[in-house]
Amino acid sequence: MKKVFSPESAQSLLLVIDIQQKLAPAMTRYEQVKDVAKQLGQAAVLFDVPSLVTEQYKQGLGETDEVLKSQLVDAQYFDKIHFSAYKEPGFKELIACYKKPHIIVVGMEAHVCVLQTCLDLLAQDYNVFIIADGVCSRQDRHRDIAIAQLQEAGAIISNAESVIFQWAEVAATEQFKKVLKIVK
Repeated sequence: MKKVFSPESAQSLLLVIDIQQKLAPAMTRYEQVKDVAKQLGQAAVLFDVPSLVTEQYKQGLGETDEVLKSQLVDAQYFDKIHFSAYKEPGFKELIACYKKPHIIVVGMEAHVCVLQTCLDLLAQDYNVFIIADGVCSRQDRHRDIAIAQLQEAGAIISNAESVIFQWAEVAATEQFKKVLKIVK
């Protein structure tokens, strides 16, 4: 597949990895990551980008953060115990059903579940966009190393606002006015 550096909304899937409330106390940047995921969730609704949310070991770590869930309208949820969602039975088939080659990724932990899932997606020729302001780990240095490793593996490192404006493509529209409310 051809390398893509700018995600198109019609070709995008928002993948939210394991932003679960019980993990919050241990995570640096948790509130920031949650806010970024909320922004992308709102923009995804605006641009008809589907959202897929994974939940790691839900019986022990609980569900996705309630505030975030309220913003992820029509999201599909996927339970997992593998660190890489891609290795969980049924995930490969599920993500293929979307027919979206641009995977926009936020979540935690950057150096565990985000890293392993994204490496597997890259190996399957998906265009993976890591939202740097939308991933975290317990330690910032682990997050930074994971982002560097993913970039070396072929992921595009971006941020929420860049992706939202790439989805928007043009100013001076009613849709753009809604975008401005999301990013402010």
